[in-house]
Amino acid sequence: MLNTFSSDISLAIFDLDGTLVNTIADLGNSASYALKKYGFPERTTEEYTRFVGNGTYMLIKRCLPEAVHDNDDICKKVHTAFSEHYASHYADTSYAYENMGFVLNELKKNGVKLCVLTNKPNAFAEGVLNKFFPSDTFDIIMGSREDMPKKPDPTAENYIISQIGAVKGRVIHIGDSDVDVFTAHNAGVKCIGCTWGFRSRQSLLEAKADFIADKPEDILKIILKNT
Repeated sequence: MLNTFSSDISLAIFDLDGTLVNTIADLGNSASYALKKYGFPERTTEEYTRFVGNGTYMLIKRCLPEAVHDNDDICKKVHTAFSEHYASHYADTSYAYENMGFVLNELKKNGVKLCVLTNKPNAFAEGVLNKFFPSDTFDIIMGSREDMPKKPDPTAENYIISQIGAVKGRVIHIGDSDVDVFTAHNAGVKCIGCTWGFRSRQSLLEAKADFIADKPEDILKIILKNT
């Protein structure tokens, strides 16, 4: 049984979007709403998938036509419309990836502390996670905050590690994008790249992810060394 294995890892820091929960349809629907409201063309799901990862403001900036995406006033207006819509629709169609709850539970049973670090605004991050996982699943949920730079800056990652009191050699970061790989390496910790999310396996390999997981259960094999 997986829960008979001990782990060298004491802290696992998860990304949210594309790693724990598939949120792309709700993000895209709110972005489309905001773009349409101000007369800009909507984007495709494939484009939204490529544009996420650096926070919702950057998502909107990337969605806007090239002629206006550097106009701060326009970006702010469209982003406000996005945020207002997303506040009521952040979990209309989102869903936790299959077996993710089982994986998290097994890690906890093996003494691994679980945290979340995401560039999604903090209120939305907490709302999504509380909808799909028990409230005591994560020791720390850290979304985008004014006093912390976004990933791949390592400041927030280092803050979580210090708050938990973990040793970096026993910390692993789990995410679906090169942003997550860079965040982990900037903080001096290992990273598992998840191929079921919003980026390709190739992009994770090019970013030099330390491990690759093709399904959530692979996280257990890597962290608990149950091969």
